[in-house]
Amino acid sequence: MKIEKKFWKNKKVLITGHTGFKGGWLSVILNLLGSKVSGFALNPQGKNNFFNSTKIKKIFKYDFRHDITDINFLKKSIKKIKPEIIFHLAAQSSVIESFKNSRNTVMTNTIGTANILEAVKYNKHVRCLFIITTDKVYQNYETKKYFDENSKLGGDDIYSGSKACCEILANSYRKSFFQNSKCRVVTVRAGNCFGGGDWTKERIMKDALECFYNNKTLVIRMPEATRPWQHVMEPLLGYILLVQKICSKKGKKYAGAWNFGPSFRQNLQVLKFAKMIRKKMNSKSKIITKRKFGKIKDKKIKVFESKDLSINSKKVHKLLNWSPSLSIENAVNLTVEWYRAFKKKQDLLYLTKIQILNYFKKMDSI
Repeated sequence: MKIEKKFWKNKKVLITGHTGFKGGWLSVILNLLGSKVSGFALNPQGKNNFFNSTKIKKIFKYDFRHDITDINFLKKSIKKIKPEIIFHLAAQSSVIESFKNSRNTVMTNTIGTANILEAVKYNKHVRCLFIITTDKVYQNYETKKYFDENSKLGGDDIYSGSKACCEILANSYRKSFFQNSKCRVVTVRAGNCFGGGDWTKERIMKDALECFYNNKTLVIRMPEATRPWQHVMEPLLGYILLVQKICSKKGKKYAGAWNFGPSFRQNLQVLKFAKMIRKKMNSKSKIITKRKFGKIKDKKIKVFESKDLSINSKKVHKLLNWSPSLSIENAVNLTVEWYRAFKKKQDLLYLTKIQILNYFKKMDSI
């Protein structure tokens, strides 16, 4: 299945969370396809971030900076944009941060998702509401199970629980209000994404790049934990292909939940992943283990993460003919290339576009 350039040309698209890492990459892709992209999000976080580094503010038709929990402002923004497609990525995306600020995590992730569903419920323009959650929505009993779309939802940490709530809300709204609507509601669960410009706190790729570039010691928390690693472009291409199906005549059957994970062989332990990055960086840095999760004000709180996490993506392979093509080594190479370009103060929007176009060419998807 290929990207239909005619479908995306001049398509009005709203991306919530466009100032974040994944939302930023999606914005550049859709801009390359000729879509009229608008955004709704808070200001980008931190000194370094993808949004400011690539200077992509200029590509947006509308750029609203506001809290997703304000439903009235959200409704007014959607009314002005008149989007045909909405990608909902606005979220608090860190497990560790969910322990530090649990209420904000719940409000942003759960109430924010409820607001976007409510705002679109009776909207006449939106044809597809595409909600991005996470692979951590599954109730994980550490059985090394590969979770498919029908696996039990749950979450022992606040982040996972808030995202599982998003899935339940989306399904409830879909059955209650969207059965006879021209708008289809979809939720997608992707593996651990990385790539150029991800400076989210407590992320192994960010910490590794910074330490190895400066030949400093890298401290990792859970060296034996496994994760489904993939470059951010892989699931984003899948999202675009799925939207095309959803907006087709037979689109109703594509509504629901979808997994977008890498091949099982790319489920690497954190320590092996870190060593791979170190090798690509030609660094002599040491890697040590220290089981600390940052500063938590309440010392009674015990922070934890799942040790093993793997998702089954057979559904999307079968129905969309989508599968990731980048090896973990090539994905790391692209990320290291981007980081070095950042350090050299090169044109990062140009590099991002080149990486995207080369990836599409490799995939023969455009």
